[in-house]
Amino acid sequence: MAEKKYKLIGVGSPIVDSLAQVDEAFVQSIEGAKGGMELVNGEQLAAMMARLDNMAEAPGGSAGNTAVAVARLGLPTTFLGKIGNDVGGEFYRDRFVALGGDGSRFKIGTVENGRCLSLITPDSERTMRTNLGAAMTLAPDEVSAADFAECKHAHIEGYILFNRDLMYKVLDSAKEAGCTISLDLASFEVVGATKDILEGLLKKYVDIVFANEEEGNAFTGLGEDYEAMALKLGELCSIAVVKIGAKGSLIAENGTIHKVEPIVIEQAVDTTGAGDLWAGGFLYGWLSGNSLAECGEFGSKLGAEVVQVIGAALSDDRWKTLSNEMGSEAHV
Repeated sequence: MAEKKYKLIGVGSPIVDSLAQVDEAFVQSIEGAKGGMELVNGEQLAAMMARLDNMAEAPGGSAGNTAVAVARLGLPTTFLGKIGNDVGGEFYRDRFVALGGDGSRFKIGTVENGRCLSLITPDSERTMRTNLGAAMTLAPDEVSAADFAECKHAHIEGYILFNRDLMYKVLDSAKEAGCTISLDLASFEVVGATKDILEGLLKKYVDIVFANEEEGNAFTGLGEDYEAMALKLGELCSIAVVKIGAKGSLIAENGTIHKVEPIVIEQAVDTTGAGDLWAGGFLYGWLSGNSLAECGEFGSKLGAEVVQVIGAALSDDRWKTLSNEMGSEAHV
């Protein structure tokens, strides 16, 4: 069989992350509770951003973070999602390409690009306000097997599960094109909203599922029995990953559990993108033919690295170091 042009295609919402360090008073002055994420409209987000200086920006979104990680480690990577017809959309596509990805499969919407404003207070807690913008306007009839042509593997973010018609069109199109598929369950809210179809979906379409302990419990109801949780998910997919934060991770395959020890760091300053980069490291290893133990180790390396910085973007120097440790060729 001929080698596919792209090792991975990410599928999800191309959201620009805008990160700002603020004081407690700023968070108290905006609507909604501190911590977590709430959706806002474009006008509300613009009003908040107008009060801020020195914001850092980077291409984000769950699948976007994973795809960027795989691209930066040197594997050919592309992306399916809808960007805006504004400077935010241009920024996302241009940065994705500059970081090593292919930008030819983005759809272009008629509204502004999606954006997540992450407000980071001195206690390192994130308060996020998100306008999905063009990302939420991607329609099922805009997706076909042609979007997945020449792609070996499709990595799909769980937030697409909120739009069931789009989700099934993406999954059917990826399968028609011959892709293997991984799904990140994204949040316990996603699992709760789709629990009636999730088991059948995992059985039919998904080769690798990624979950953290909250998402795994929302699906299985197994509390803190993480091994049983991984094995349960592993009955539905070829490979199931359960990430347990500072306790490491578990990988289930064929009824066997592989334990991944955590990488201990002195201080985590921001957990933005930790799960996404864990998946990026794992998928880089898996697509490169490494053992599951090595894939888990690569995931842990990237996850531990990103919690030591603000946001989900690592420096060129850190990517060079990580690439040397993982035997890859960094795109810098």
